[in-house]
Amino acid sequence: MKRTTTLLYNKTSGQIARASAAVITTLLLGAGITAQAQTGASGDGVTRTALEEIVVTAELRNTPWLLQPSSSSVVGAEQIKERNAIHLENLLILAPNVNLSGGTSRARFYQIRGVGERSQFVDPLNPSVGLLIDGIDFSGLGSGATLFDIEQVEVLRGPQGTLHGANALAGLINMRSAAPESEFSARLQSTVGDYGRRELGVSVTGPLAGDSLLFRLAAFEHRSDGFIDNSFLNRSDTNDRNEGVYRGRLQWLPSDRQSLDITLSHVDIDNGYDAFSLDNTRTTLSDMPGNDRQQSDALGLHHRWSGDRVLTELMASAAATDTDYSYDEDWSFVGIAPELEYYSSFDRYLRERDSYSVQLRLSSADALSTGAGDLSWTAGLYALNDDESLRREYTYLAEDFRSRFTAETRAAYGQLDLAVTERWTLSGGLRLASRSMSYDDSNAVEADPDNDLWGGKLSLQYERESLGMVYLSLSRGYRAGGVNAGILAFPEDQLQSPDSLRDLQFFDEELLYNLEIGHKGEFFEGRLQSAATLFYMDRRDQQVRGSRVIPREDGSTAFVDFTDNAAAGYNLGLEWELRGAVSNSVELYLNTGLLRARFDEYINADGRDLEDREQAHAPSYQFAAGVLWRPTMHWQADLQWEGRDSFYFSDRHDEKSDAYSLLHLRLAYQRDNWEIALWGRNLLDEDYFIRGFGSFGNDPRKGYVTEAYRQFGDPRQMGLSVELRL
Repeated sequence: MKRTTTLLYNKTSGQIARASAAVITTLLLGAGITAQAQTGASGDGVTRTALEEIVVTAELRNTPWLLQPSSSSVVGAEQIKERNAIHLENLLILAPNVNLSGGTSRARFYQIRGVGERSQFVDPLNPSVGLLIDGIDFSGLGSGATLFDIEQVEVLRGPQGTLHGANALAGLINMRSAAPESEFSARLQSTVGDYGRRELGVSVTGPLAGDSLLFRLAAFEHRSDGFIDNSFLNRSDTNDRNEGVYRGRLQWLPSDRQSLDITLSHVDIDNGYDAFSLDNTRTTLSDMPGNDRQQSDALGLHHRWSGDRVLTELMASAAATDTDYSYDEDWSFVGIAPELEYYSSFDRYLRERDSYSVQLRLSSADALSTGAGDLSWTAGLYALNDDESLRREYTYLAEDFRSRFTAETRAAYGQLDLAVTERWTLSGGLRLASRSMSYDDSNAVEADPDNDLWGGKLSLQYERESLGMVYLSLSRGYRAGGVNAGILAFPEDQLQSPDSLRDLQFFDEELLYNLEIGHKGEFFEGRLQSAATLFYMDRRDQQVRGSRVIPREDGSTAFVDFTDNAAAGYNLGLEWELRGAVSNSVELYLNTGLLRARFDEYINADGRDLEDREQAHAPSYQFAAGVLWRPTMHWQADLQWEGRDSFYFSDRHDEKSDAYSLLHLRLAYQRDNWEIALWGRNLLDEDYFIRGFGSFGNDPRKGYVTEAYRQFGDPRQMGLSVELRL
């Protein structure tokens, strides 16, 4: 198979210059911090403070970020506030080589190192990127991933075969809300802004029964008219956002050795969906705008018992989610082009998903002394049941299409960490999983695919105080195969060529091998932190998301989404994060990602040979930089700059996004118990795109000629936020 590894970058000279500038800037920032650190003080004579230690909680054991032998990004509550981020989609560009896809009211499909889904229609979804919120699996349901009262967001890049299994082929996003506290406190946050934006968030925490029973309550609501004008309906709110998340947490501490954490949450998302325009502007013509709704109720339990030799953890979760995703398929109104219109249709997907999981994990309380070194171990059992029902209401169906998909996953896993010497540590993890699936629908289609899968990780790390930590790791991830329900469900009597879709009815599992070499370190008395990773991923039987426009006998067309297997592909790149405290008043960060994601061998469903073409939603560079300045104890300014290279929207056509960069600014005045902040996002009002199509025509005024259609990202926004603390 062809491997092009001599160049990490093979773009136009302008694109190379931009990527190189980001890396050079990183070096210059690091050099600037180094130069001042040698003097021990900043220009104003104020001694600098060290950066805070970061702990990753998504691993089998809580692990300091600088000692974690893998590539990850961690964003804390302060960074969330400094970005004025209210949803996960506002945050992910801080993580190198992480992208997202629109096609919804909120981006809820994510790609890590070019691997990940971009949409969901008829087919059940087996996500490549896992999403956990307080230990509860919301993979594929990111609309409710709001950030109020979230303490930390962790992005683990690369296959998490030992840690999470089938839903983490590309990586894992772990969101953790703030824990209950032993002292009473409360927080009220309110925001107003343009486009009808208003927000209110409230959190309260404290003791219920001394120090043994603690609680935390949090509620958040966001309202906005959205950024679309519908000229046909004369409305500016057809793409509005109405989002509410409510969470309660209890922590019971019966003794020093035991704890029980209970989390109960309710998600209420009622957003409009009217995002695509025939004219590729923010003005739409739809006569039947759609919706993008999510209602979720979830319960999570986590019990810990610390014995003398073994730490026992029992975790369980239950989540019930209803989603309603619909859109005006023709993006226009009846009469837009009399006698030229082929169709007017509306498509709606109503899903109910129930998910239950239980996990038992045992870990050594202390390292065991062996002849080979000190040994720590973890072992666990895991079970997950998913039950998903779909009802599709579609103009061209004589009656509603219904389907049901169930998946039962059973897994056993373990990990050994052997400290061979004080500086060398060898770690190995393995996960064995069995996944049984069942699919049936109203077209009398039935399928019962099963998969026995395994994943794991082997790493070697070297630690030295003056050097930091250097590691080498090899991991194996997997993603189960499945059925293309949209293909199976398509009525053959509506096809001009019934045999054209039969080869796409099923797809096989995908395997991914990931090799990483990295360095993490802290220097100059904790004032500079650096984490750099070189990675190479080899994808086997690569699952590729595609779509087909199928002509009907009556001259109309249908859009069908499906998953296919490419022969192979590879993803090669660099991730580098720098954080520095120049003084006690200035902090800097710069996160840079470079990526080369290519197909080795792939002929898509249209017969096109895509060998050596870039994979979709895999920009070749990405960066996020920021400066935090505190000129006095009360004033604070945050300037942020971020950007991505262009990338293909799909593996089916050649339409690409434009390269873009965005500028954000936040000015805040703080006192002991209150803060007021004026902020602006996308200050230069840059047009950029988060989803695109290019394989069909939808405009009857142009004779349905094939052209590109794009969904805009958020325009410039301005607002004022106030926070009170008790």
